[in-house]
Amino acid sequence: MVNYQGKQVVIIGLGLTGLSCVEFFRARGVTPRVMDIRYSPTGLDKLPDDVECWLGSLNKQWLLEATLIIVSPGMALSHPELVASAQAGVEIIGDIELFVREAKVPVVAITGSNGKSTVTRLMGDIVACAGCLVGVGGNIGLPALMLLDRPYQLCVLELSSFQLETTHSLHAVAASILNISEDHMNRYPLGLQQYRAAKLEIYRDAAICVVNADDVLTLPVDGYDDRCVSFGAKSGDYRLCCRDGQTWLMARDELLLNCAEMKISGRHNYINALAAVALADAAWSIPRATSLVALRQFSGLAHRFELVHERKGVRWIDDSKATNVGNTEMALKGLTIAGTLHLLLGGDGKSADFSPLAHWVQGSQVRLYCFGQDGEQLAALRPDDATLTETLEQAMHIIGNRVRSGDLVLLSPACASLDQFKNFEVRGDVFTQLAREIG
Repeated sequence: MVNYQGKQVVIIGLGLTGLSCVEFFRARGVTPRVMDIRYSPTGLDKLPDDVECWLGSLNKQWLLEATLIIVSPGMALSHPELVASAQAGVEIIGDIELFVREAKVPVVAITGSNGKSTVTRLMGDIVACAGCLVGVGGNIGLPALMLLDRPYQLCVLELSSFQLETTHSLHAVAASILNISEDHMNRYPLGLQQYRAAKLEIYRDAAICVVNADDVLTLPVDGYDDRCVSFGAKSGDYRLCCRDGQTWLMARDELLLNCAEMKISGRHNYINALAAVALADAAWSIPRATSLVALRQFSGLAHRFELVHERKGVRWIDDSKATNVGNTEMALKGLTIAGTLHLLLGGDGKSADFSPLAHWVQGSQVRLYCFGQDGEQLAALRPDDATLTETLEQAMHIIGNRVRSGDLVLLSPACASLDQFKNFEVRGDVFTQLAREIG
C-alpha cells in the first residue's frame, strides 16, 4: 500500500470515476483538487464542499504545483498541459493504477477492440457460479476503486487502452487481449501499432497471458512464450470444432459444449466463450462443469447483437455497442439470412478506415443505410445505392416501408455514438423503440 500523506493531488475528470478517486484520497486523509474541462460535469453536485474545483479548462498552475495527477481515461496524455507536467516531474496515473496498488485479491484483466465487455461479464458469472465472491468493474459497471475493501475473492476488470496507458503496477493472475483492430485512431496518430502498444501493457508481470491464436497482434511483445495460453476459431488450446454439422467448444482435445446449448449466438460470441473458459481455467480453480453451467445460462449483454424485436418474420437486432469497424465485421461474419439484410452504419468513426467493411456490404441481399457525422464516408462503400440520411430515425422509417418476411434489420454502426447520442446505450434504446413502433 502507498502512503499518499503530504501529496498534492489533482484529479482530472469528474463523473462516477472521478468521485471514486476523491473518496479514495479523502479516506486516506488527503484532500485533492479537482478539475474538468466541462463546465457542468456529471457528479459536480456530489463533490464535497471542501474540495477545490476548476471547470471549463485545465488549470496549468494547479498541475505544476501537484506531486500526483490522477487523469481521466478520456484525457489524452499528449495534452500540452499534461506533457508540461510530466516534463516537470509530476507523476501522472489513472484510477486503475490506484486500484492495483491497493488490491489484496487476485485480478483478472481483459482488454481488446471487441468483445471485452461480454468476456468480462461472462468471466464474472463463471466465478460467481463457482460460489466465489467476485467484483466486476473497470471500464464496465463500477469504477475499480469502488471494488476495494469489499469481501471479494477475485476481481475481474475490463480495461480500455486509455486506462492501460496510465497503469504500471498491474500483476494480473490472468490477462487477455482478445483482439486488436483499428479503433480510436484520433487518439493514436501514429497508427495501429501505437494503439497496440497501449493494449500490451495488460501483460506486464501477468502470470498467464490468454492470447488470440488468430490475431498475432495479441501476442506479448516478445511473441508466444511459456506464459501464453491460446484460443481461436480453428486453432489454439481452446478452439471451435465441427461435429455432425454442429459447432462445439473444445479445450485441447476435449469437447466441452455444443454451442446450440448456449443462449448467445454467433461465431464471435462462441470465441468470446472460449476466451472466458481459458481465463477461468488459468485464473482460478473452477471445476470445468461449473464454467459450462455459466456458459449455458449467460444471455449476453444489452446492445451486443441483441434481438430486440421480431414480428411478421422480420428480426431487428441491436448491436449498438459495435463502435468500431472490427465490431461490425465480427457481427457480419457468418451471418446467414433468408431475405435481405438492412444494415445501419453511422456516427463518429474516430478517424477509422472503413474500407474493410466494403466486402461485407456488397450483393443483392444487402441494403445499406448510413447516417450521422461520417454517414457520407460509409455510404461511399456502396456509392450506387446506399441510402444516406441525417439521422438514425429517418433511416429506420425508410426501412420500415421496405422490410419483408425473412429480412433482418441490423444496427451495427461501426462508429461511436456521441455525434448524435449521449452514448451507445441511448442509440440502442432509440433503435429498439423505433423497431417496435415501425415493425
